[in-house]
Amino acid sequence: MRHATPSPTARAASRSDASRSAVQRSAVSRFAAAGIAVALAALGTAGVLVGATPAAAHGFSSTVYVDATEAQGGGIRAELDLEYDLLVVSAAENEHDDAFFDDGMSLFETGSEAEALNEHADTVVRYVAERFTVSSGGTACAPRRVGELGAHERDGVPYAQLTLQYACPETSGTDAAENEPTIAVRSTLFADDEGYVTGTETILDYAFGDAVGSAALDAADPEFSTGQAWTERFGEFFVLGAEHLLSGADHILFLLALIVGSRRLRDVVLAATSFTIAHSVTFLLAAVGIVNVPASVVEPIIALSIAVVALVYLWQVWRQRGQALVTPTAPTGRLGLTRTDWLRLAVVFGFGLIHGLGFAGALGIDEPWSWSLLGSLLVFNVGIEAVQIAIILVVFPLLATTRSRAPRTGLWVGVIVSAGVALMGLLWFVERLLGLG
Repeated sequence: MRHATPSPTARAASRSDASRSAVQRSAVSRFAAAGIAVALAALGTAGVLVGATPAAAHGFSSTVYVDATEAQGGGIRAELDLEYDLLVVSAAENEHDDAFFDDGMSLFETGSEAEALNEHADTVVRYVAERFTVSSGGTACAPRRVGELGAHERDGVPYAQLTLQYACPETSGTDAAENEPTIAVRSTLFADDEGYVTGTETILDYAFGDAVGSAALDAADPEFSTGQAWTERFGEFFVLGAEHLLSGADHILFLLALIVGSRRLRDVVLAATSFTIAHSVTFLLAAVGIVNVPASVVEPIIALSIAVVALVYLWQVWRQRGQALVTPTAPTGRLGLTRTDWLRLAVVFGFGLIHGLGFAGALGIDEPWSWSLLGSLLVFNVGIEAVQIAIILVVFPLLATTRSRAPRTGLWVGVIVSAGVALMGLLWFVERLLGLG
């Protein structure tokens, strides 16, 4: 049976249809790649804009540190560290003491802050006592000030020191497991609705009889109780770790630089693993007091690390004219890595050690070693890792898709994001080195 041969006109029409279809598919692919590129550029720009906020503005948040123990003769003794200038403006406004604001701010960063605190001690105590409360067996304990107020620097930031002793009446409410009164500590210091900072966290180190450990209090979970389940306490530290990474523009930009500088999934996995191992080691060592490096040293190096990792990618683009990063070749070295890859991992590991010190400094726990402390630190670290993995899972597939469908576009997205990250890292480095933020 003979088949009819298509006429030249029909063949031309068929080729025309196929060409239009190919053009349409190509247009759709380019449109999708462009959309992904825009999303990546927007993400990088947002990170840079967030990072551009002056560091001196409390980082939009604040941390209160409390060491609470059983007092001799009964009751609870709480030693509080509160950010000085924030305490001055909050207490002055809420307690209607304008003179405290004038006196307190005139002595800010002079080394004589304690003079203003003691001159207006009643204002400070009223403000703090209303927002930091202790109860025993469900009955409120009465606070009183112990000694004079002091001032010192914590990670380069002026902090006010206040000691309160809470007299707790004999009550019938007990923790059935220990047959002791259930101690509850609640903190709503520097609340969001005051309008100065958001997301204030209170890091509580406690020793109430056999109950020894740490707790993280915030607006979502403002209260700790000795009757609290250990899972709930660890959950608070998981959230605290996640929030710390999300609120730390420097750590996010460092991670973004790692992702952009990775050609394959293997690269980003190895880089993230190297970073995780390194910062986990120094985080645990610093948090339990074995390693102690001043924030004045740690913070500038963290900023420098951001710039270095981003600049390494830009150097590779310049050195290879972008070709190896647009269409990566298969390396023949050990584990499929080139010498440059191994150098990059070594740099990431070294800077990861420094970032771990930064994580520990932000947590600010100061208590003797215990298994409870180790558990809290590990859970905090897991919270950091969960967010880190989530960011990688969102950003790297978008970048890989862009590089695959529109290689040149993907290359320029990486260059633009890396250049912005490097610029912010260098600005932060100079700012922190000179003590400007």
